[in-house]
Amino acid sequence: MEEKQRIIQELVPGRQITLAHIIANPDNILYEKLGLNPAVEYDKSAIGVLTISPAETAIIIADIAMKASGVDLGFVDRFSGSVIVTGTVSQVEAALEAILHYTEETLGYTVCKITRT
Repeated sequence: MEEKQRIIQELVPGRQITLAHIIANPDNILYEKLGLNPAVEYDKSAIGVLTISPAETAIIIADIAMKASGVDLGFVDRFSGSVIVTGTVSQVEAALEAILHYTEETLGYTVCKITRT
């Protein structure tokens, strides 16, 4: 008789930001596909996408983003660590820079570089 192996998978989140991306001048359909309110979001010129662990830190970075540059929150998920912000390119960039600075310097997180498309 063949012995079955039992595999247990665990998520051990690090303290890190794994994605900080700016989408400059996205097509309007992208706002709709992300579930963002088109009436509000079409006036914006950029979308910022972040992922962070532990996931609860998404609440903190959402607060930092709004206070740093006046971006609007598109989505915050404290269970997956995903945050989406919208605003002008300069607002989104300032928000992401403030988030990376705070999490690295104050919280001791490992952070990635900001990328852009």
